[in-house]
Amino acid sequence: MLSKFLRWRSTRKVSDLSDEELEELRKRKLLSLKKQMADEQRSAQAEQQLEAQKEALMRKILSPEARQRLTNLKMVRQDFTEQLELQLIQLAQQGKLPIPLSDQQLKQILVQLQTRKRETTIRRI
Repeated sequence: MLSKFLRWRSTRKVSDLSDEELEELRKRKLLSLKKQMADEQRSAQAEQQLEAQKEALMRKILSPEARQRLTNLKMVRQDFTEQLELQLIQLAQQGKLPIPLSDQQLKQILVQLQTRKRETTIRRI
């Protein structure tokens, strides 16, 4: 019986609703929007915090020149640079990377990554 009433109620036109019902709908919508904004703010804040932590780690891992090179590269190839940063952080945490990493060492790593990519060949049949 209740589901029939709710279906009937949901098919009614807005002009048929009483002031109390309209006010209730407005309150629900406002509450829903407030909750959605709060969730978005929390996720944006968490993302900013993670980015700040990553930046702090990169300051420890890389020399100033290497950081500048990575920043320049980020302007051109953002996805590649983000992956590289994560890999550098992991290697540094495992102790497999000299700290601080010099610009020359970063260049060598970039050249190695680039040569791996260039070895791909496509043959026509």
